[in-house]
Amino acid sequence: MRSNHPFAGDDRAIEGLPIRLVIALVVGVASLGIMMNMLSGLGGLGSTEVDVEPDPTTIDADTATNVTFTVVDEDGQVVEDATVIVLGGSATVDGTPQGTTDEDGKLELNLEPELSHGQQTGTLEVDVVPPADSDYVDEQDNNEIVVVDG
Repeated sequence: MRSNHPFAGDDRAIEGLPIRLVIALVVGVASLGIMMNMLSGLGGLGSTEVDVEPDPTTIDADTATNVTFTVVDEDGQVVEDATVIVLGGSATVDGTPQGTTDEDGKLELNLEPELSHGQQTGTLEVDVVPPADSDYVDEQDNNEIVVVDG
């Protein structure tokens, strides 16, 4: 029994559909990619990167040294109430020295790092936890403290 519909016998109706769907999908994905790139170029939707500047940047192993940390944003403005944490890298330090920056963005910690036997140099890693009620983030690596065998 044959249908009276005008396209019932036409086998070509779906011929161009798959390629049109593929083209529409490619154009849509490309447009979405461009829009997402534009949004990420806005600085993380209002977030500001922070960095920590230790002074001095090089200290002697097995010697107690006061290190002053200054936390600044990407414009060089100091950041108050940021938590600075010093972690062992290729050098070690007892415990986990940490503290919170003052109104000048500064914190002083007394560090006494150690190197392994025969090791001439090492590093201590520094992490920053920005204030919770701010738009600051710490997503990039921070400056390290170099430890030398004095």
